[in-house]
Amino acid sequence: MTGNDGLDREKLMEIDTALLELLDSRAAVTGPVEKRVDNAEYYSRLLAEYEGAYDTAFIQALLEGLTDASSKQADAEEPPPLLVSRAHQSADTIVRIGEAEIGGDEPAHIFGPCSVESYSQVAEVASDLKRKGLKMIRGGAFKPRTSPYDFQGLGKEGLEILLEIKKAHGLAVVSEIVAPEHVNLAEAHLDAFQIGARNMQNFELLKAVGRSSKPVILKRGMSATIEEFLYAAEYILAEGNGNVVFCERGIRTYEKSTRNTLDISAVPLLKQASHLPVLVDVTHSTGRKEIMADCAKAALAAGADGIMAEVHPDPATALSDRAQQMSLEEFDKFHLSII
Repeated sequence: MTGNDGLDREKLMEIDTALLELLDSRAAVTGPVEKRVDNAEYYSRLLAEYEGAYDTAFIQALLEGLTDASSKQADAEEPPPLLVSRAHQSADTIVRIGEAEIGGDEPAHIFGPCSVESYSQVAEVASDLKRKGLKMIRGGAFKPRTSPYDFQGLGKEGLEILLEIKKAHGLAVVSEIVAPEHVNLAEAHLDAFQIGARNMQNFELLKAVGRSSKPVILKRGMSATIEEFLYAAEYILAEGNGNVVFCERGIRTYEKSTRNTLDISAVPLLKQASHLPVLVDVTHSTGRKEIMADCAKAALAAGADGIMAEVHPDPATALSDRAQQMSLEEFDKFHLSII
């Protein structure tokens, strides 16, 4: 068919269709171009032999336009959603630690001493937790402290004490590990790993626990944003371990009346952004026993899946954080107020 302008439209359609097919073939070879590169040498070689009907400047501009289009396509393509995100999984994740379920219909709490100091010390707390019907106990075997002169924990001996407590009292045991080389050792002793605030962005440690099947309680770094917290958890999930629990433990602000500032807003924000459960540590976030119960109730009202707090048979003699650990009598009142 020839148009009023004398053009053979059928032939033109055939050529333009072939051009479009060639453009698709070119796109399949190049893919989306993530950044613009210097193609001057490539254009020079390509156009050196060109003796066609079009000006070489026009041809080069055409090729540059194709490259720009590929770059814009790369910018427009959204990365896949994070594994921790609601976009990836809408249903809530329930993390099981021993017989406890974190993220289920009922809150699941974790209490215990700041540091494992002796078998008798931990056993006294464990007996009290068992009487109250609780299912987990925490205790620090490895203690990353601000001062190198403070008690650093019993290490392997502390893990062995926790294992004995588990066998004697039937409680799931949770403890912090601070280095990738601790993972294999701790796996044989613990029901769940804890990653402390100072190690939230210890990426090699995150990857190491991600290669384990043990649940991980991940504490928020003292200056970490919600986004950074989510990405820290993503490191663990990306290695294959989906049993992760967020733990809000307060962030550093200008306020000095509490040890840290409890970020209550983190609870609903994390629950909206992620399918993973959320605990709140009211000991480290406040450092003040007289307000821990109120803060715990506020956290539960905000949607927290459980509370973490520290309990010691004799806080005055504790080897770490003695001012903020509850005695068993104080813990009785605290526990009654949040159940």
